[in-house]
Amino acid sequence: MMINPSHKYRAFTPVNLPDRSWPNGSITKAPIWCSVDLRDGNQSLIEPMGLDRKIRMFQALVKMGFKEIEVGFPSASQTDFDFLRVLIDGRHIPDDVTIQVLTQAREELIRRTFESLKGAKSAIVHLYNSTSELQRRVVFKMDKPAIISMAVEGAKLIKKLEAEMGMSGIRHEYSPESFMGTELDFSKEICEAVMDVYQPTPQNKLILNLPFTVEAATPNIHADQIEWCVRNFKDRDCITYSLHAHNDRGCAVAATEFGLMAGADRVEGTLFGNGERTGNVDIITIAMNMFSQGVDPKLDISNINDLVRMAEYCNQLPVHPRHPYAGELVFTAFSGSHQDAINKGFKAMKASNQSLWEVPYLPIDPVDLGRSYEAVVRINSQSGKGGIAYVMEAEHGIELPRRLQIEFSKVVQAIADGEGVEVVADRLWSAFEGEYLEGNGRYKFMEHHATSDHGVQPLTAKIMDDGKLKTIKGQGNGPVDGFVDALKKESGIEFDFVDYREHAMGHGANAAAVAYVELRLSDGTALFGVGIDKNIVVASLKAVVSGVNRAGKR
Repeated sequence: MMINPSHKYRAFTPVNLPDRSWPNGSITKAPIWCSVDLRDGNQSLIEPMGLDRKIRMFQALVKMGFKEIEVGFPSASQTDFDFLRVLIDGRHIPDDVTIQVLTQAREELIRRTFESLKGAKSAIVHLYNSTSELQRRVVFKMDKPAIISMAVEGAKLIKKLEAEMGMSGIRHEYSPESFMGTELDFSKEICEAVMDVYQPTPQNKLILNLPFTVEAATPNIHADQIEWCVRNFKDRDCITYSLHAHNDRGCAVAATEFGLMAGADRVEGTLFGNGERTGNVDIITIAMNMFSQGVDPKLDISNINDLVRMAEYCNQLPVHPRHPYAGELVFTAFSGSHQDAINKGFKAMKASNQSLWEVPYLPIDPVDLGRSYEAVVRINSQSGKGGIAYVMEAEHGIELPRRLQIEFSKVVQAIADGEGVEVVADRLWSAFEGEYLEGNGRYKFMEHHATSDHGVQPLTAKIMDDGKLKTIKGQGNGPVDGFVDALKKESGIEFDFVDYREHAMGHGANAAAVAYVELRLSDGTALFGVGIDKNIVVASLKAVVSGVNRAGKR
């Protein structure tokens, strides 16, 4: 039996702000966005990102439209330091993008941070030290003057080093870390002491980041804290107020939205909310919330499937199928009444020829995210997908990816409707075999030869083309990439390789590998190919052939 929580926990003290104005506010424009996926998000991973995943994440963030990206904690990690050097020396940073680096207010860490920034055209140096009453008392055992001194000395050293190194492109950010547990008058005192060092102007503002490091209060209290600071800190026109909410109570999105209503200008967060403990604030959700209210978020989220796959690859963590806007199931209706209302909504919009989106149960048009609404033509058709997946796995050892389940269910549905009989396990397998496996079209894989499995290398392969043996050649980063290049040239079919899954089929010496590839055709449609072989590379190449055969038949 749980104890009485009142004996162990106490309510967060509210802010005395009887004339608060934020409840009457609204979000009418996008904030300044800063992605912290490569720092805060990365440090929370079971297996932190290596260089290749970091580069892929950075490029995706740039493509989305982020103009400020926190790329790491270079003084605390050699991997972060090396990644920063790759970005700078390799000239991967666009002129309109500013990288941000984090450092504690400690001399050796600040000096190491500046070493990592040599040659950068511009950068935000994000200085922080913890300021909460609990941290001062329990962790640092320091009084307020000592905590202020730490922040001030750190800021002075940053100013000194940027002058010595001639780094005119440095911008400044300060975080009183654990702000949520810091007395507001002390937050004002320490932030203004740092401002006195940096001497911000309206043209060169100081970013004051006020982090909800541990979400210990309700979102309305967070908003009160932000409004109090915006009202009471000096030189408002010289400050960019920034939010950095964590999700311990599950309310980070609400806290951030309230904080923007309270006067904040900037948001630090991560894609899909990856971060320490229960995560950082989810920028995708906040941006799409704005979008659904007619506000341009100034981020490109028009292909959310690609963003999900990128994030899952880089973080090695799944995005939940019920995740707002991004989950695989969020635009799928299981209930017959929901299906009926959605269909009537589509028909009403078509009949009225209106541009305003008004469809029951769909707050936004899935097309705006690069998604489509899978019309459920029978009430139990979704459970049918699940049944198909279960039989394929239980009887044949095939673990269909969810999007392939949807695709293959249409094949099975056509059989069920056309033949008017139950599709038993053997019939299900023959349908799968005919649609996806060897012999499903014009081409058949025979063999391949590649110089290496790594790096850009030439590849030679032999295929059957309508019964005639052909040799095709390509090159790429590994055998699959090289084979894709060769088959594109041979078939004349334009496609992109967008996703790959594989698993073992069976156990022991006779186990085979099953590979699934998802291809996107030039018209934007996607389809799968499947390959089975004892050799995983060969299975992958067979899967590419399967997909190209299916594309050719279209």
